[in-house]
Amino acid sequence: MNFGGTGFVLAIIALSIGGWMFTTWIRAKHGYPVENEWGGTVHRTDPDADRKIALLTDDNAKLAGQVSRLEERISVLERIATETNGQAAQLADQIDRLR
Repeated sequence: MNFGGTGFVLAIIALSIGGWMFTTWIRAKHGYPVENEWGGTVHRTDPDADRKIALLTDDNAKLAGQVSRLEERISVLERIATETNGQAAQLADQIDRLR
């Protein structure tokens, strides 16, 4: 076998390009960033990304409002439970009467 011939050099080049194409295809298939011709990275784009971000932002604001309301209610309950001078017992009696 002649390792110095043109066929061998072309086979090495073809195998190198084929390997590069295969690894690029695998990386793109699994969502990893792919290198472009100049060494920079190209990331997968999601057409619904802006919509998803807007929905998550709205949901986050709603949940933050719920948490703040629950914190206020808990602070009121703590104040009721820890009142001194027998007021807690009076409140407990009033709550029992309301049931």
